[in-house]
Formats: sequence, C-alpha cells, structure tokens
Amino acid sequence: MAHPKRRHSTARRDKRRTHYKATAVTLATDATTGEVHERHHAHVFEGNLYYRGKVVVEGYRSVA
Repeated sequence: MAHPKRRHSTARRDKRRTHYKATAVTLATDATTGEVHERHHAHVFEGNLYYRGKVVVEGYRSVA
C-alpha cells in the first residue's frame, strides 16, 4: 500500500479536488401524464405509480 513520505499541502489537495462537483439532477417529462420527474425513476401521479409512461402500481400510497 502506498504511503506518502511527505504531507501534501492544502493547495495541492484542493487542486486535485476541483473536479469533484455536484451535478444537477436531469429531469424528464412523462409523455402519458405530462408530469415532470427525475429520469430513470418512477413517479406518483393521481395515486398511481408510473415508470416509462406505464402504470406500474395502481393505488400506490407513498410513505414519506
């Protein structure tokens, strides 16, 4: 296992970490319901759970 002989400075550490960025969530509009939702995730609309424009579970109740 690699073990550094000298301590890295904070500037050097921060230069490496500049690429670690949070990205915005990609949203999509369901063609069937017109609901805006997170891509590749199921969403609830009028009590039903939809995924890719199809009803997956009828009478779905979200536990939140």
